[in-house]
Amino acid sequence: MDFVCLDFEGVLAPEIWIAIAEKTGIPELRVTTREIADYDVLMKMRLGILDKNKLTMPAFQPVLQSIEPLPGARDFLDWLRPRFQVVILSDTFYEFVGPVLSKLGWPTMFCHRLETDAAGKITDYKPRMPDHKRAAATALKALNFRVSAVGDSFNDTGMFSVADNAFFFRAPENVTKQFPQYPRVESYEELKKALAEAAARRNAK
Repeated sequence: MDFVCLDFEGVLAPEIWIAIAEKTGIPELRVTTREIADYDVLMKMRLGILDKNKLTMPAFQPVLQSIEPLPGARDFLDWLRPRFQVVILSDTFYEFVGPVLSKLGWPTMFCHRLETDAAGKITDYKPRMPDHKRAAATALKALNFRVSAVGDSFNDTGMFSVADNAFFFRAPENVTKQFPQYPRVESYEELKKALAEAAARRNAK
């Protein structure tokens, strides 16, 4: 059976940092991997902003609890599960995603960890491993699985490069212009069709 590797934010859920930016009124936190491709640079910038504004994990809890999956995301996952193995590969953090994952039926997710002190201040972030999306897709290929990848940003192109098929989902133009080799879809129905057709082509070989 084929694997589908999904990005999380922008594909199944809203951008969590944008939600935090709106809740806290700090527009600098709206910047994501759609604008800054280097994740370490982005996270160091975010940690600096949090420190400057004395924001702690307890302050995030109301906004994290309020985040809902994108409309149609749960139905899309329910459509995927009987047809493919599914794993979410994300550059978010386990400490952020529990509330919205529960609303999606607790799908399998690989992401990162945050370090906090006793007061809840975020002191650092711990990547699961370097370039973990590409590494996970590569490992699945090494286990003789066929892989389709879906994402919306620069940090998804690593897994795209090793997948059998890859699709941008509602990606911004500044991303798709740099990677025109990957098709772009705008709806879950289009994505279902693209994934099903790709699987059918592979099975026909």
